[in-house]
Amino acid sequence: MTVTAYCHTQRAIISRELELVKLRDRFSQEAPAMTDDLIPKLKCAKCGSNKVGLIYSPDTSPSAYGKGS
Repeated sequence: MTVTAYCHTQRAIISRELELVKLRDRFSQEAPAMTDDLIPKLKCAKCGSNKVGLIYSPDTSPSAYGKGS
């Protein structure tokens, strides 16, 4: 899974892939990682705005299908 955060302000126009391991280490392994849980904790690295959104993308590479088996 890849989670990308992006800024909603026109002055920033920036996105960044979140490092899920760092989020886990910072907020605990049990912390939920859904949009409503993460957005209040994020702000744009460029303009400082808290008007951010998230895009969740599954790992669709061929090697991802063998994981967990």
